[in-house]
Amino acid sequence: MADPRRSPSQSGQASRGPSTQAPDYGYHRPARRPRRTATGVVLATLGGVAALFVVAVLGYSLAGSDSKAGAGGDRSRLRSGSRTAALSGPLYVSGTLPRIECRLPKITEHDEASMRRFLDTLSDCLDQAWERQFAKAGVPGFTAPQRVFWSLPGSSPCGSYPAPGASAFYCPANDTMYVGLSNVVDTAGGEPVSHYAVYARVIAHEYGHHVQEDAGILEYGHELMASDETDARAEASRRIELQAQCFAGAFLSAERRTLPMTRKQYEAMIDDNRARGDDESRPDLRDHGSGRHYAGWVVRGYRQGVLSACNTWTVSAADVS
Repeated sequence: MADPRRSPSQSGQASRGPSTQAPDYGYHRPARRPRRTATGVVLATLGGVAALFVVAVLGYSLAGSDSKAGAGGDRSRLRSGSRTAALSGPLYVSGTLPRIECRLPKITEHDEASMRRFLDTLSDCLDQAWERQFAKAGVPGFTAPQRVFWSLPGSSPCGSYPAPGASAFYCPANDTMYVGLSNVVDTAGGEPVSHYAVYARVIAHEYGHHVQEDAGILEYGHELMASDETDARAEASRRIELQAQCFAGAFLSAERRTLPMTRKQYEAMIDDNRARGDDESRPDLRDHGSGRHYAGWVVRGYRQGVLSACNTWTVSAADVS
């Protein structure tokens, strides 16, 4: 099949009706500060109806920070380490992701069982790819995230689901990805399930947040989001989200031999991403990036493949606007 590679600016805007507002795929804050990880409280926005930042200050529990730094760990050293991980960490010089030869089962319309098989297989591939990448980079401590693929309402340490527009999110409080089996389709603007890359990108993006968490990058982002300046908090959030986009693109790039896309499938994925930008779905909530950048960082990861292309922390503010 074709290996489509083109700029997202060549792709038209996705067509979405007023009742299919693009959901906010991201990570959500715990209801209370967790004690098992260093990522304490995280930003949560639930679709276009959210207020500007659910939480203004993102901190970390002392116990969680100590667990990452080791017994008696020094918090200033931990902060320094997270800054290094984000700006110049070893993942950036680890090259391309390994080829797993991932082969995904087809998704059947209106069939949650087929979506569950698709998500489980894809998550298995992501587990293998990122575990090998962390080992290649010499970054210890990687563990695969847990998965909750839900069809009934439930709750997590980061809040209850379903929530308006939130069909998929990552919760660092328990290192778990949450995806609604029907919701992920319902909130994709009527995109046919044959355009599998639209759905694969969603999961690869959430997995990207877990990669940031285990690499220490997410902690640095949260420190920046403790700023008193609204614009600074928003920019830090965009750097987090757009890096997860790039990580997703890099994974799809590594698997293009066994997960080939026709040009139509590729265009559907790019259009879907463009429609999820702040300028379309959340014009007053600048926490994910413009449609051009939300799609552009996926393309960047896909076309370049190497993780050095995904360093959103050292580029200009204009590149993550």
